Amino acid sequence: MLLTSTSERSDQRPLPPLALGIMIALCAAKLLLHILTSLRHYGYFRDELYYLDMARHLDWGYVDAAPLIALYAKIALWMGGSLAALRIIPALAGAALIALTILIVRELGGGRYAQFLAGLCILLCPAVLLPDSLMTMNVFEPLYWMGCIWVVARILRTGDSRLWLWFGVLAGLGLENKHSTLSFGFAVTVALLLTHHRREFANKWIWIAGAIALAIFLPNLIWQIRHHWPTIEDLANVRREGKNVVLGPLAFVKEQIIDLHPILFPVWLAGVIWFLRDLRWRVLGLTFVIFFVLMEVAHAKNYYVFPIYPMVFAGGAVIIERWLADHGARARTTAQVAVVAVITLAALPIVPLVTWMLPPDGLLAYQTTLGFQLSKAEVHHESLLPQPIADQFGWPEMAREVAAIYNSLPPEERAQTGIWAGNYGEAGAINLFGPQYGLPHAYSRHQNHWYWGPPPQVYKNLIVIQWSLDDVRDNCTSFQPFEHYQRFGMAEENQPIYLCRGVQFDIQKIWWHSHHWN
Repeated sequence: MLLTSTSERSDQRPLPPLALGIMIALCAAKLLLHILTSLRHYGYFRDELYYLDMARHLDWGYVDAAPLIALYAKIALWMGGSLAALRIIPALAGAALIALTILIVRELGGGRYAQFLAGLCILLCPAVLLPDSLMTMNVFEPLYWMGCIWVVARILRTGDSRLWLWFGVLAGLGLENKHSTLSFGFAVTVALLLTHHRREFANKWIWIAGAIALAIFLPNLIWQIRHHWPTIEDLANVRREGKNVVLGPLAFVKEQIIDLHPILFPVWLAGVIWFLRDLRWRVLGLTFVIFFVLMEVAHAKNYYVFPIYPMVFAGGAVIIERWLADHGARARTTAQVAVVAVITLAALPIVPLVTWMLPPDGLLAYQTTLGFQLSKAEVHHESLLPQPIADQFGWPEMAREVAAIYNSLPPEERAQTGIWAGNYGEAGAINLFGPQYGLPHAYSRHQNHWYWGPPPQVYKNLIVIQWSLDDVRDNCTSFQPFEHYQRFGMAEENQPIYLCRGVQFDIQKIWWHSHHWN
């Protein structure tokens, strides 16, 4: 049964034509931008190295990630595992987000200009450009969420409640991509309950959709239960140890405006206001507000809100198109061109800061010239460069330095020497770059690496990365330090690499007594 309101009947009028040429042009520009910038000056991001290790250990769950990120990384491995193979995947996802945003605009009744304006905002938005330059689950998150919003918009327009089934599929996949989809789903549910669309809960389709989402999410849920909820433990550790920067309400709002670029603020704010004022689309506006407030109250990182913005960019583009339509043809064209020109000219100078367009020295000089740099998301971030860039430095060099230590040992001693990494980035670097130097597999008790250990043998010697001098003194009969320094990398990595001889503990016995989840 299709449920419709007496005050708001389904709209069966034809949708505006899809601006296919505009969609293709903007998607091509997006793809070309990332292809030309993602590989030139930097290397693998720390988390990308971790995800490649996950791809070598496919499972239904991980300590700090849902399972789909490992599948994306597995595809990159099938393509050779190069940086180019890895980075083309988020670039394609970013292009798909532009296309999906344009489809939402059309569903909202937006014509050719609105479709172009919304797509342009996504193309130039710093909060979209930066995530799309790296292979993380964050680049896929808005695809699943905006897919759900597209479905909701169609339900609101047509009254066809059977479409909730597609919402269930997309929400389930979103949960397998990143658990924050639970918060998004909560916001949509509360928004429905706060409007007359609560009637949707009286039909079977939305409940079947919930069952579909749960069924898709169930393998990861079972993994969490069988492993005693490691993700919850990990999140609790992050909160207890104060890892993330915590912002007050006003500072949180300010950072959102800055991160998305102030020139785009009027566009997405107009979208929020229009949604809230329009009876048909109020669910969308409330979804945004509820999710935004939830993230602020939870002291979430700035970028946790980013995936929901394409929806309000779409709404803003539609209402701006309607405002400008009230002018005469010539004045309307002039105003449309002016809006696009102002947005483009204001946004372009920020693009080099959120893509890997400039070499590090050039980026530092450019930041100084603009008088602007990206804010920190984590308290202990110490580097000359923003963390997403700093964490791309030093990994091949580290592997070469470890290889020089390892290969300098006599064969009989080498056979008794293992590699112990302090965190998943170091372990991932050794596991990716090490085989070409004949290095053995690296082990770590950080995050999911703990489940992939312990080593198959008890080593007499260890090459240890990111151990303190006190740890080395307490656990090694003798040791030899080797300097490691990368100017543009994270300060935490600029510590000596130690050759620890005469290890004073049984690595297999101590392994299961402790893990490092944070």
